[in-house]
Amino acid sequence: MGAGLTAATAFGLFVGICVAQTNSLFSADAWNNITFIAGEVKEPRRNIPLSLAFGTLLVIGLYLLANVAYLATLPFASIQNAPSDRVASETANVIFPGTGATIMAVAIMISTFGCNNGLILAGARAYYAMARDGLFFRRVGELNKNHVPAWALIIQGIWAGVLVLPRTVKTNSAGDLVGYGNLYGNLLDYVISAALIFYILTIAGLFLLRWKRPDAERPYKAFGYPIVPILYIVGAGTILLVLFIYQTATTWPGLLIVISGAPIYFFWKLAGKKSET
Repeated sequence: MGAGLTAATAFGLFVGICVAQTNSLFSADAWNNITFIAGEVKEPRRNIPLSLAFGTLLVIGLYLLANVAYLATLPFASIQNAPSDRVASETANVIFPGTGATIMAVAIMISTFGCNNGLILAGARAYYAMARDGLFFRRVGELNKNHVPAWALIIQGIWAGVLVLPRTVKTNSAGDLVGYGNLYGNLLDYVISAALIFYILTIAGLFLLRWKRPDAERPYKAFGYPIVPILYIVGAGTILLVLFIYQTATTWPGLLIVISGAPIYFFWKLAGKKSET
């Protein structure tokens, strides 16, 4: 290895890179949300793949340009020591002295409204689909007069409130209480660890379907099959394993939330079978 780089430090660097992926993965996590509303998309066989590809490439391009702007504007020391890790705000302050913070705050608000709009719209369709399949309250699978799954939106809002309400305790190195917080800051890690589980299972399902249903119609082709799916499973599985080992405080709760859905699933499935008989 190079000078100063030992096996221990190389492994530490590897772990650090895996943990750092939490933020980068979160930035593009909604890339697949268009599939949640596939039933309402015109020409889905054409428009869904285009939407997925264009949206993903657009986000990657914007993030690359943003990072180029940070590196071109700020010295490394300012990036490393930016208050509360707000590198974008520091960059805006340099480009627009005196008004940079305000401009960045407005930009974040606009971005947040757009993000929430997409997440709320797509997320409610998951509850709606569950109900339509007999795996949730029947009323959640109904549309109102405006063709909106209103009850699914209500359930989603209640669950979002439940997630952010619990209080966390902040302590110093001596274990003394110094303040309180909430779970909002931890939800990022909860979401990424849980999302990676489902992404891995979904992509593993490609191999399972090719094996069990080799002659089934496939309107969508898996890019680079089987190499790309295998590489994704290995890479995502590695990141997930590192998070479970080194980020236990935030990743294990996310796993427990996912596991808690299993008995609920079997309950609704059993209830559905009883109603049929």
